[in-house]
Amino acid sequence: MKLRVYIFKAPIRVIRISRKRGVFRLRRQMVRVKCALAQEHDETKEMLNIYAKYTRRKASPEEMKIANEQFLDILKGLGLGVFAVLPFAPITIPLVVKVGRLVGIDIMPSSFNSEQPKIPKK
Repeated sequence: MKLRVYIFKAPIRVIRISRKRGVFRLRRQMVRVKCALAQEHDETKEMLNIYAKYTRRKASPEEMKIANEQFLDILKGLGLGVFAVLPFAPITIPLVVKVGRLVGIDIMPSSFNSEQPKIPKK
């Protein structure tokens, strides 16, 4: 009798555990995306402030270099946005990123790169 109970309950338990694991993994990934988008938001605000200073001729060359790098990150994000609209986006975006890495082109914005984490400025 007990053997029958274990055979019946074990697959359900495994399904429940794997479902919870999937939910936790999804939450963790969403938090990572949220942090990366928050970092991009802060960097874009800083870029706009630097460009405003540049119009008044008060920006240094180092600040302009930082602002131009952030502008390139924005363009990279817009380029990936085009692939997000296309059908089969969950397949095409990772494929494009992988091919870009093989060729030696960095397609992802800097805040989404996990190889070189950036510390947000306070």
